[in-house]
Amino acid sequence: MDEPSMPTPPAGTMPPPPPSSPPGPPTPPIPLTELLASKDLGLRRIAGPAEAELLWVHTSEMADPYPYLLGGELLLSAGVLLTDPDHYVGRLVAAGAAALGFGVRPVHETVPGALIEACDRQGLPLLEVPPETPFTAIARAVWRLMAEARHRELRRVTRAQQALATAAARPDPVPAVLHQLAAQLGGRAVLLTARGEEVHAAGRHPAEEIDGAGRPLAAETVGALTRLARVVARERPGSPASATDTHGDTHLSAYALGGAEGLVLALATRRRESGDHTVAGIAVVLLSLLAAPHQGADAAGRSTALVRMLLGAGPAEVAPLLGTTGPWTVIHARRTDGTPADALTAGALGASLGTALVDAGRGGGEAVRLLLPGAMPEDEAARPLPEAEGEPVRRQPGMAPRDEAARPLPEADRIAPQPGWTLGASAPTPVTALDAADALAARALAHAQATRAPLTVDAPVSGLASLVPPEQAAAHARTLLAPLTAPLADTLRCWLSLHGSWDRTAVALGVHRNTVRQRIGRCGELLDADLDDMDVRAELWFALRQG
Repeated sequence: MDEPSMPTPPAGTMPPPPPSSPPGPPTPPIPLTELLASKDLGLRRIAGPAEAELLWVHTSEMADPYPYLLGGELLLSAGVLLTDPDHYVGRLVAAGAAALGFGVRPVHETVPGALIEACDRQGLPLLEVPPETPFTAIARAVWRLMAEARHRELRRVTRAQQALATAAARPDPVPAVLHQLAAQLGGRAVLLTARGEEVHAAGRHPAEEIDGAGRPLAAETVGALTRLARVVARERPGSPASATDTHGDTHLSAYALGGAEGLVLALATRRRESGDHTVAGIAVVLLSLLAAPHQGADAAGRSTALVRMLLGAGPAEVAPLLGTTGPWTVIHARRTDGTPADALTAGALGASLGTALVDAGRGGGEAVRLLLPGAMPEDEAARPLPEAEGEPVRRQPGMAPRDEAARPLPEADRIAPQPGWTLGASAPTPVTALDAADALAARALAHAQATRAPLTVDAPVSGLASLVPPEQAAAHARTLLAPLTAPLADTLRCWLSLHGSWDRTAVALGVHRNTVRQRIGRCGELLDADLDDMDVRAELWFALRQG
C-alpha cells in the first residue's frame, strides 16, 4: 500500500478554502463503471450509488481533507486517522468528492461497517481496494482512461468539424449546418430571432420525443428553449454569450451569434456528452459568418437608393447613390430541387455572386432576384464563359456566339453557375432600364429551367439583326406582332427560343403542353403565317427580340 503523500500545512496557518467555482477538468470525466471494469485492479463497489463521474484522483490520510478537494475526486485512503466515519463521509460529500476508495491492510483488515453505512446513507460510492493494488496503479488507470476518452472526443470533434464545414459549403448553408449539427448532437437545432421567432430548425421536434416513462414531452419544452434563447439574445448590454438549462430529461442550451442581427442558436438534446459544447461552438462560428449582413459602405448607399425608389423617386434621380449608372445585371434564381429559398439562403447566394442586393421576400414560390453591380475589369475582357461541372452556360437563340472571343464580354458573362441553383441573367443595362432587364432575367430563368441548364444569359441583339436601326426594327416589330396579345407573344417567343419544343415550352411557362399547342395555333391564325416555315420563324424571332 502506498504511503500518504499529502503535505501538512505549517503550524499557525489555515488551510486554503475550497474554491467556490472549481476549474474544469482538462479531460472528459470517467464513468466509475469503466474503472470498476478494470479487472486487474480488483476494485469492488460495496456501498453507495453505482453511477459517478471521476475528474481527478487524490490520496489523503487527513482526518478532514475537505479544504484540499476541488470536487469530482476519487479519494483514496487507508483510514489512518479515521475516527468518525459519519462525519468523515459528510465532509467528503460537502466537498463534492465523486467516490471513496478504501484500502484494506495494514491499518484496517476490512472496510469498517460504520463507513459502509455512512456511504450508503449519504450517497457516496465506496470502493474496496485490495491490499495487492497500489494507489498509484488506480491513479495510472484513471489517467489512462481519461487519455482514451480525450482521444475519442478529439476524433469526434474533428469529424464534426469536417461535416459542419462541408455543410457550410452547400447551396443552402444555414439549413445544412443546422441539420448536420442536429445529427451530430442527436437532438434538435433551431435558429431563432431575438424575439424567439423560428428562422430555421432541424432534427426531431421536442414535442415528438418521449420521456423515460414513454410519455410525450410537454410542449413547455419548446417554451423553455425560447425563453433560454432570449437570455442570450443581444438586445441589452451584458447579455451572456451562452446559457444552459434542463427541462425534465431534456438538456437545453443557447448561443448568441455574432453580428447585430440578434440571432440565437438553440439546442435541445436528450443527452449531453463531452465535446458537445465544442461542436456547438464550431457551428456558432459558421452560422455567425453565414448569417452576417454583407453590408459595406457601398451596399448601404445602394440600399438607400432602393428605399428612395420605393418611396417614389425615379431611377435617374437615385443613380448617383448607386455609385454608377451601369451596367447592372438582373439575376433570377430558383433552387434546382424546387424547394423555396429563405432570406439567409438567398443571402448566401448573393455573397457567392458578389452582391448584397438580394430580394427573397416575395414568397409564394417566386424566384429570388438579385442585382449585380459593377463594371468588368479590363484584364478579364476576353475570358470565356464559365462552366459548372461540365455543364455549359446556355445562351438563348439569337445571343452572341461563343467564338467571338476577341469581343469584350459583358458583365453578365462573368456570372458563374452556382451549385444547387438555376440562374437566369439579363444583359448588362443602365439603371434607367432595370424594369426591362427584370423581365429579360425572368425569361432567361424559364429558358434555363426548360433546358436544364445551370445558367442562361440573355444578351443584346447582335449579328445581322444589329445592322437594322433600332427605331426601324421596333416599328417593324410593332406592325408585325400587332395581332397578338401579350400572353400569345410571350408564348411564341418562348416556343421559338426552345426550337419549337412543346414540352420544354410547357415547362418554361408552367402550363400544359396542350395549352402551348393551342396558343401557337392561335398565333398562326392571327398572323396568317405558317409557323413551320423557317423564314417565317426567323422574321418573327427578329421582331420578338425587339420587345
